[in-house]
Amino acid sequence: MSETPSNTLQYRFDGPEEAPVLILGPSLGTTWHMWDRQVPELAKQWRVFRFDLPGHGGAPAHPAGSAGELAARLLATLDGLGVQRFGYAGCALGGAIGIELALRHPERVASLALVAASPRFGTADEFRQRGVIVRTNGLDPIARTSPERWFTGGFAAAQPAITEWAVQMVRTTDPGCYIAACEILASFDVRAELGRVGVPTLVLVGSEDQVTGPAEARTLVAGIPDARLAVVPGASHLVPVEQPAAVTDLLVHHFATAWQQPFDTGQIALPGASAAMPVPAVPPQAPVPVAEIAPAAAAAPSEGRPDRYETGLKIRREVLGDAHVDQELAGADRFSGDFQEFVTRYAWGEIWDRPGLDRRTRSCIALTALAAGGHLEDLAAHTRAALRNGLTPDEIREVLLQTSLYCGLPAAAGAFRVAQRVIQEETTPTE
Repeated sequence: MSETPSNTLQYRFDGPEEAPVLILGPSLGTTWHMWDRQVPELAKQWRVFRFDLPGHGGAPAHPAGSAGELAARLLATLDGLGVQRFGYAGCALGGAIGIELALRHPERVASLALVAASPRFGTADEFRQRGVIVRTNGLDPIARTSPERWFTGGFAAAQPAITEWAVQMVRTTDPGCYIAACEILASFDVRAELGRVGVPTLVLVGSEDQVTGPAEARTLVAGIPDARLAVVPGASHLVPVEQPAAVTDLLVHHFATAWQQPFDTGQIALPGASAAMPVPAVPPQAPVPVAEIAPAAAAAPSEGRPDRYETGLKIRREVLGDAHVDQELAGADRFSGDFQEFVTRYAWGEIWDRPGLDRRTRSCIALTALAAGGHLEDLAAHTRAALRNGLTPDEIREVLLQTSLYCGLPAAAGAFRVAQRVIQEETTPTE
């Protein structure tokens, strides 16, 4: 397989060349093989197109900055193949790409299926924390715990080969691309835009999904005007792997009945594939019928504030984390509220948004100044921020050593104690 350009994606096709194109998008940490069990049936009616995320499944490690950028790379790949319109089904991060396509390029998408997806994936803090763990410890801790996030306990115990396949799939992902994908999920939020998704949409979720479960699925259904909900019993987050027959039946029914227009197809070449998913030793459970939920209006945008405030609040959350900022703002009252607005608007909306320095450098400066001034409570918050901004524990240590030389040993000693505690908390994997 030839080298994939940085603006396109690694892909493969299955099914008749003359058939309409149906795209299957993967989730974070997986490869196109997560859809192996759906392809034989889907390829009877459609030209099935699967792709790998950057740095996944041996794909070139060209990290993307947003779900929109991943959607643009997918469209660039399809443009090169002559594919103009298509159906799209995506799981988790793959679902986010599908929503972006439907919102920004509605003329390309004829029908949509969102699997284990959400208009906002948990909290930004948890994904940025995951990035810190990978940057510090590599992907092994994430890989070892992936079966707990992806499968029910009974399935993982009964299918050791698939469980090990899942672990190895994450373990062989490029760490930088994994961290970049975590940042994509941390910043993804289309709750206020769901009403503009104008294609028939199936929202499919496992009943036991603890990552993006039925509550998130119902939010999608309530916001998208033409959406239906399917809850698959006995399945967790990676429902196409855990309940393949149920997912296949639901996708076939949806795309067979929600096809809007004829599709264009193009001539393509089939690249080589990485290790396929093992076939389960036991049959999956039966599917559950699609449950209809009445559509509702999309969530209204939040009230506007001055531009610099909104910019500052966004940057403040990205750097310090939602939990810290929520605590600070919740503690503001009539006495301190103006100060919080001042900090958000000018410190974060003006200074931290200036183009002259990147966030890593600004974190180094903040650590130095706070250590020198003995502001240890704020130093703890900015140590967490430095890890999120890409500084490693070794680099933070060097900043504090340099600080001790010019600002004094007592100041540095307190700073080291605080930073050591925070780094241990932030970089120790959760078993």
